[in-house]
Amino acid sequence: MANLPSHSVKLDINNPEFLKSLLELDKNERGRVLATLQKLLKLSWDPVYKDQGLEWEKISSVRLPAGIDAVYSLRITQARRASAMRDGEFMRFLKVYPDHDSTYGKT
Repeated sequence: MANLPSHSVKLDINNPEFLKSLLELDKNERGRVLATLQKLLKLSWDPVYKDQGLEWEKISSVRLPAGIDAVYSLRITQARRASAMRDGEFMRFLKVYPDHDSTYGKT
């Protein structure tokens, strides 16, 4: 993969909750999620943090399970956000949310 930047983000989309929420999306929205995942694979971590389209931000309003230091929210499509955590070079996806507020535990 010669086109990838050094220390590129690696994706883990195998969380059952993430896969369930992804597969529940309609075909067009699922395609938009996949486009964002492809974009992420081309980035290293610093651009992820700075990308205004992704809006990577720490979620401080939800209770974290033991062993997890932080969970983050990012814009996965224009209408939806996803939660993820960083584990070394991996971005481990947790769930795609139906609306902005539910991402932050407000619904």
